[in-house]
Amino acid sequence: MNRNYKFIFLVACCTLLMSGCSQFTQKNKDKETDVTNSPITEPPKKEEIVLSKVEETIDQMTLEEKVGQLLVIGVEGTSFSSEMDNLIRNYHVGGVIIMGRNVATTNEMLQLINGIKKANEHNKIPLFLSVDEEGGRVSRLPVGIPKLPTSAQIGKLNDESVSYRAGTYLAGVLNEFGYNMNFAPVLDVNSNPRNPVIGNRSFGSDPYQVAKLGISTMHGMMDNGIIPVVKHFPGHGDTVVDSHKALPKVETTLEALRNVELVPFQKAIEEGADAVMVAHILFPALDPDYPSSMSKAIITGLLRNEMKFEGVIITDDLTMGAIANDYTIPEAAVQSFIAGSDQLLVVRDYEVQLNTLNAFIKAIETGEITEERLNESVKRILTLKEKYSVSGEVHEKVDMDKINELYDKLQLK
Repeated sequence: MNRNYKFIFLVACCTLLMSGCSQFTQKNKDKETDVTNSPITEPPKKEEIVLSKVEETIDQMTLEEKVGQLLVIGVEGTSFSSEMDNLIRNYHVGGVIIMGRNVATTNEMLQLINGIKKANEHNKIPLFLSVDEEGGRVSRLPVGIPKLPTSAQIGKLNDESVSYRAGTYLAGVLNEFGYNMNFAPVLDVNSNPRNPVIGNRSFGSDPYQVAKLGISTMHGMMDNGIIPVVKHFPGHGDTVVDSHKALPKVETTLEALRNVELVPFQKAIEEGADAVMVAHILFPALDPDYPSSMSKAIITGLLRNEMKFEGVIITDDLTMGAIANDYTIPEAAVQSFIAGSDQLLVVRDYEVQLNTLNAFIKAIETGEITEERLNESVKRILTLKEKYSVSGEVHEKVDMDKINELYDKLQLK
């Protein structure tokens, strides 16, 4: 082969080789492109897992089980009773509140709470076990357990770290007894010195201070496994009537409420409040017909739509004079639910509690309440229980050393 032919042959071989390399490189680039463009399946988020579990649970629930979740009941006496057993075991109530009349010794109180949990063992869903433990004059703890000072005293310190430790202490004590929910902190602004029901239960007369200290207390509980329920929406601070006895009436505008009473609630919602208690107060400028706890304009229009609250809405006790003087409890409960509440607090009277549950069944069967609306509230309730890993775990004893140590850490002076 002469020199020219050898040169031509060499060029041809190089051309073929480079062509092959180019195709190989392009194939690899194509593979890289395929990998880059292929959908990456991310693991489901915790919220998605909780939502899926809740929806699956709701699909398996009977109508009676769903309705039961709407009621938080009070009980009589200091020991477990057959009436209590029936409401928990057969009517599947969503929660129980322990009142002052139920408080005896530390051991008796623990036994009562454990009895409630054991009665609920066969049900699919654990109970909210709740209490009004604010400190000061609103305390439901047995003798011998240190109680918080009033919110007004904490307000005078005006120290967020103290308020946070107060919430941590409340959570620590309630965890020892097996509670999972506390109807506190009070976010009412003490705007009327003639107020007979709030007074020193408030952190003060400045709405921004109330917000700051109340939210710190709220986070102290949340961070330690207790569900705080902020109260009493839309504000009980400017009343001169005790709603336990009669219906307060507040002549104010929505704009005035926004500037004072609503400030702590709005800020608490923005800071992640999970539950709000609605008070029994008539605000004619907002709703001339119904008190706040039964008003669609206030519960759905103001709290849900304007203030963007997505958590659980609970009424104050419907057996209080503010409601019981003018309505039957079942009637008020159904109207409150239609207005947008999720849970109804019925503290007294076994027969009234049964009648209330039956009134809901009837309202759903007649179409006054749709099952879709029922499912919305049950979904919120179960999601909150899942978020806080609410369980029926029985506590064998109360660790007093731990409680005293937590109290010492308050450093209130």
